[in-house]
Amino acid sequence: MPYWSLYLEGQGFTYLQIATLMATIQLTKIVAPSVWGWLGDRSGQRVRLVRFGAITGSLFFAGVFLEPGFYGLLLVMLAFTFFWNAILPLYEVITLRTLGKRKDKYGKVRLWGSVGFIVAVGLVGAILEYVPIQSLPWLLLPVFAGIAISAFLVPSEQGERKPPAPKGSLKAIVTHPAVVAFFLMNFLLQVSHGAYYTFFSIHLEQHGYGKLSIGLLWSLGVIAEIGLFLVMHRLSRRFSVRQIAIGALALTTIRWVLIAEVTDVLAVLIFAQCLHAASYGALHALSVQYIQGFFGKHHHGQGQALYSGLTFGAGGALGAWMSGFLVDGFSTSAAFWGGAIAMLAAIVIAWRGLRPPPAPAFQAAG
Repeated sequence: MPYWSLYLEGQGFTYLQIATLMATIQLTKIVAPSVWGWLGDRSGQRVRLVRFGAITGSLFFAGVFLEPGFYGLLLVMLAFTFFWNAILPLYEVITLRTLGKRKDKYGKVRLWGSVGFIVAVGLVGAILEYVPIQSLPWLLLPVFAGIAISAFLVPSEQGERKPPAPKGSLKAIVTHPAVVAFFLMNFLLQVSHGAYYTFFSIHLEQHGYGKLSIGLLWSLGVIAEIGLFLVMHRLSRRFSVRQIAIGALALTTIRWVLIAEVTDVLAVLIFAQCLHAASYGALHALSVQYIQGFFGKHHHGQGQALYSGLTFGAGGALGAWMSGFLVDGFSTSAAFWGGAIAMLAAIVIAWRGLRPPPAPAFQAAG
């Protein structure tokens, strides 16, 4: 993610084309997680589905090496991400079911994804200081191979199918006012992240930062995220769901304003990146447990898929696309101001509608 927009820029694509291509990464999350979540719930073979998604997604990604132009690359990325986006929601369910009653350990497991991100971003950033950005797809090949291999190291599930859920219960959950507020809040959160995931690297490059510096700044945000995952279980015992959400949303608003206006001051930019602990870490950890609390064992997979599709998918795609218009018409700073405005709306929604799920285990969850 940190370098893909720079790669697209190096390929000669316009800002609107870059925004459209980056939006496809989020766009397939609208459909793919629901399809794979339903298959996982029906078959009970989530590990096998993860393996299939990792291998098939990597094969479709190989189409990048053909340099097919804008529309060809659009098709390649749509096909690739349809399978790729199946992996994480399935892994979330596998992890939580494996933990059983030790769900407070979720954050400590999830942080290893963050560690992997830091290592990859730092290493690739250092290499890109010496090789052209056009080499990026080749640098990703070992990462894809590692993911596919590691998926086969996870033990297969027993394949037990879940008992049939009470008729109509999913509709009742989805239309619950607190669940509606939860999805709206997260939708706007991901709209606000559109500028970050699409244009943050370009924004930094425009202000004179090099590839390695850009990678280190991305990594700093994830380091802060790890720290949050380690203490999230304590925060969830001390504060309510609404208090954590509103606090995190307020800090996210401040983050986007600082990135928009004070990019040249490194100390301020470092502080803004540390706020990634709030804008992603706190809200994601809270949301995963929120889904489990409201959707329960019968609809956990579909609930996780809805969370991924409606927020990361629809919200992320719309945010990326809208940020492209703001950057093309004004500047990269304008796109981050757009994210800050989306956060103000999210704060109002969380304040008025967010309520804790009916799950006693939630307060001990991290």
